[in-house]
Amino acid sequence: MKLLRVQVPDFRILKNVDITFEQEFIPSIFPLGSQNGGGKSTLLQLIFVLLHCSSDSEKKDFVKNILDGFTINNNSNKRVLAIIDILNEDKIVQLEFLSYNDSYLRELLISNDRTEVDNDNYLQFSASNQLEKVINKILITEKEIQDLEKAINRLDSVRKIESSEERSYIFRELMQELKGFEFRTLKLRLAVANIPIDGFQDEVQTRLDISKLNLEKYYEQREQLERILQRVLKYLQSEKLLYICNYSANGNKDEEEVLLCHINNIDTNKVEIFLKELSQKIFLAAHSTQVFLFNSKESRKLLFKEQDNESNYYSELKSAKYKLSGFFTYDFLAVDILIEAFKSARDKDFTEAIEKGEYGNSYKALINDLNIILFNKKIHEDADLSGVSFKLDKDDLELYPEDLSHGELKRLSIYMWIKYHNIENAIVLMDEVEIAFHPDWQYQIIADINQWSPSNQYILATHSYELCQALTPAHVKELEPKLLKQEAKN
Repeated sequence: MKLLRVQVPDFRILKNVDITFEQEFIPSIFPLGSQNGGGKSTLLQLIFVLLHCSSDSEKKDFVKNILDGFTINNNSNKRVLAIIDILNEDKIVQLEFLSYNDSYLRELLISNDRTEVDNDNYLQFSASNQLEKVINKILITEKEIQDLEKAINRLDSVRKIESSEERSYIFRELMQELKGFEFRTLKLRLAVANIPIDGFQDEVQTRLDISKLNLEKYYEQREQLERILQRVLKYLQSEKLLYICNYSANGNKDEEEVLLCHINNIDTNKVEIFLKELSQKIFLAAHSTQVFLFNSKESRKLLFKEQDNESNYYSELKSAKYKLSGFFTYDFLAVDILIEAFKSARDKDFTEAIEKGEYGNSYKALINDLNIILFNKKIHEDADLSGVSFKLDKDDLELYPEDLSHGELKRLSIYMWIKYHNIENAIVLMDEVEIAFHPDWQYQIIADINQWSPSNQYILATHSYELCQALTPAHVKELEPKLLKQEAKN
């Protein structure tokens, strides 16, 4: 897959963005430049989140986070967020991301549907969010009923125990299990011996009856929401629209804006498969010191606070990396990726020995590739594969971390990221890849990534003149305010 064009009319600092990435250009590597604050990082993050997270319900919180502040004008009912053209095999698929006001969509849906509205209290397009909440309530209430019924049975058994000591012990244990419930008896904090079993059992039974009534109500709500969603999906399919999520543009609890995607030039039945494949073919690499808009506003604020062990910006970033399979930070040596690559190569060789009677060459080939990247140094893995070490190629002198430059380690990390994750035929977005590189390496990194995985398309947000010089001027794309325009004035 290739990114052919991206249009962003007005998002944060991005204004009237319209950039094309020519499919016939070789290599398929496009530096993206602008002055500081021009929005390069914002553009890469927006593209990544829309393409990587929109089709995955577990990742849609990242979409909601990046849309914080994206409001719909008072005199309009919708707003274009971005238009992205993707080359899929021999066909150009256009994804138009649109924000609507939920109440407007609700009226639009009703006007196109003669059936009676189920419940005026439910916004039509936020029904999926509501349904998720109701299902969660059902699960909690079912567990609550199970615990309360178990407590009733145990209270019945307590009555039959003759030993007051044993009865008190079981009663105390039971109250500990029910401490999450709000019972008047437990709040009195009386001695266990003075708590009447009958009174407590009546209170538990009352709570059980209420929970059962609540469960019936939640079941009814679930049925209503499922009917609404069926109507919504029918309308969306007729308009070639994909519902992504409801979000709050102003940080309020009510998510009254809706993000939809209008999809052109693809069979409706193939949309879901296409989006899932696209999600797996879009990657973002950046430094951890970058501010990531797809993290929550609260986590971003942690950058301005003292970094403690329990809650800090980098722990939040680590959590995001765990959830976003296409996200990578290349600030230092990725030892974990190296170790896993060694293990994978070893296991592959062993599998070949079982199947063919001879060990394969995957492990040896990996070592050779890494040593070529390191020039005059060699990498050695620990015998138990718990770490790595480096030595000079000539005299076998062991090197310490400070003996390797940040640029060397970073270059090795990028190589391992691309190779270990087998990133091929993908769209790879890289933010300020040149940081820590000598000017010669800034120039060389273009040839490197093209050699490491030539089937990929690379879009590189950069300030590096040397990096841009490694390609033709036509390869270089710019955002306002343009660097070249400023240089011409000087």
